[in-house]
Amino acid sequence: MAKLTIDDLKKIKERVEKEDQFRAGTKRMKLTVHMGTCGIASGAKEILDTFMSEISENNVNDVLVTTSGCIGICSREPLATVEEQGKDPIVYEYLNPNKARQIFKRHVMNGEVQTDFVMARGSEHDKKGVGK
Repeated sequence: MAKLTIDDLKKIKERVEKEDQFRAGTKRMKLTVHMGTCGIASGAKEILDTFMSEISENNVNDVLVTTSGCIGICSREPLATVEEQGKDPIVYEYLNPNKARQIFKRHVMNGEVQTDFVMARGSEHDKKGVGK
């Protein structure tokens, strides 16, 4: 394994600080696009690009966009999770760019969960479970 350089450590620090903005309450919402191999093969990069374009086009600065690996539900990819301060996370399934735009415009911008695309509400750490 290669040794970490100072630049590597700085990049790690920047990533952690950026991701901590949501937990610290400086960002209103966090969008996570699940980019495991299965997600990428199913089109997750297009979903990420769509969210980034929407943020740019709408001059939104209170939403954090991040990526993660596979969440273990490969058959429902591409997946994205929307987390809003003080509310249950929402996992959306079978996404495409049009659905991602709708999620951004209606859920992120107006607070309207797009139930037609929801796979789960809550996280694996909750007792609330799937489909609530």
